[in-house]
Amino acid sequence: MQANKVKWFQKHLSVWAASNLRDFPWRQTTDPYSIFVAEFLLQKTLAATTSPIYKAFLEKYPSLEDLATASVEEVTQLLQPLGLSFRAERLCHSAKIVAKKYKGSIPALEEELLSLPGIGKYTARSICANAFGQPSAVLDTNVARIFERFFGLQGERVKSRCKILWAAADAIAPQKEVSRWNLTLLDFGALVCIARKPHCNECPLQKKCCYFAKTKPL
Repeated sequence: MQANKVKWFQKHLSVWAASNLRDFPWRQTTDPYSIFVAEFLLQKTLAATTSPIYKAFLEKYPSLEDLATASVEEVTQLLQPLGLSFRAERLCHSAKIVAKKYKGSIPALEEELLSLPGIGKYTARSICANAFGQPSAVLDTNVARIFERFFGLQGERVKSRCKILWAAADAIAPQKEVSRWNLTLLDFGALVCIARKPHCNECPLQKKCCYFAKTKPL
């Protein structure tokens, strides 16, 4: 990837983000426990669907200690509208480990977070960036799609395991405010660079986008 194209990409996406980022309750806090809960609930689930459950969850379990002592059955019932029944079991198990091994404090290291049940690289890095302000870039299907289209990258079928795309995520992320940058990519992928029928005519990146150059009408 050319450095000048990366800078152009960063600049134009940042301008777009200034008036287009979505507002969700977990984006209004840097509390590690709240973000820990949010990232579990957001796994394979739309943010709009997650929002009311997130609020109800924190009302019922306002601290990690409350969650660590809750029954899996109780948590499963609360999270039932989100699907993925195994999510509650993994969340409860992780909370118990954090309570015992880390004295109730959500760990700030990616390696420690990855040791917890139900936490993969994306979730660990999201917690590191959003709760602890670390320069941890993220990659999910939406972000991968943006990189592949704009830069012409060729990722593997399972994006979350693609070393090329993870390396791109690290290389493209700015040195500061990486948490906001991550949210920018997530929202741009959800609102503009969508999987089917992307809004290319409204896209601020079309001028240098490899995908647009190949698909635009002659």
